[in-house]
Amino acid sequence: MCGRFFLQRDPAGLAQYFETGGAVPNHPASWNVAPTQDSLVVRRNPQDGARHLGTLRWGLVPRWAKDSSGGAKLMNARADGIAEKPSFREAFSKRRCLVPADGFYEWRQESEKKQPYAVALASGEPMALAGLWEGWQQPDGNWLRTFSIVTTEANEKQALVHHRMPVILPPELWPAWLGEEEASPDELQEMLLPSPAEELACWPVGVRVGKFAENDAGLIARDPTANPPPELDDAPVY
Repeated sequence: MCGRFFLQRDPAGLAQYFETGGAVPNHPASWNVAPTQDSLVVRRNPQDGARHLGTLRWGLVPRWAKDSSGGAKLMNARADGIAEKPSFREAFSKRRCLVPADGFYEWRQESEKKQPYAVALASGEPMALAGLWEGWQQPDGNWLRTFSIVTTEANEKQALVHHRMPVILPPELWPAWLGEEEASPDELQEMLLPSPAEELACWPVGVRVGKFAENDAGLIARDPTANPPPELDDAPVY
């Protein structure tokens, strides 16, 4: 699963990296993005065909939902069954997006405690997490736009922490995932694989990250008291 991530880069730099057009939203850095909070998302605008960077709420609310209270439970969309599950199938067909992240957190059971780990690309580049988005009309007539992060089976390195991980799409797959190029449902499904283990860096961080109220750059610092296996102790340089 992916229940927490961090995004510390400025929106202007992300707009350049993802080659988006239009206005760039003014969105603050966050080292502890949690479900029901807003974050930046890259979507294709069907009117002009260009990529746009916008702010959406994490936790998908389907168009047919009676209210928005269940959104947090749909923070993730499992790759297996994504094309059939009622909550996700229409978004998978028509409303796919990229969720920029500098990395995500996961918790590993170690003896009698759970040790949090941060995971990022070893290259230090931003992640492009596969996402789905939806628009839900609120009782006042305004639209609430939400997203979910697609998850898949973990690669051999991430499996040391947790059995699932978010799908990280390489740049060559962005056009098809965003709908800029035609792709069949089977072709889209084939994109939802774990990234190669050697592309990831993983390191232990402090337990403060488990509290929603904590949000500062110190959350991604290596925990000096931890004693992780060698495979889980290689933070990238930002």
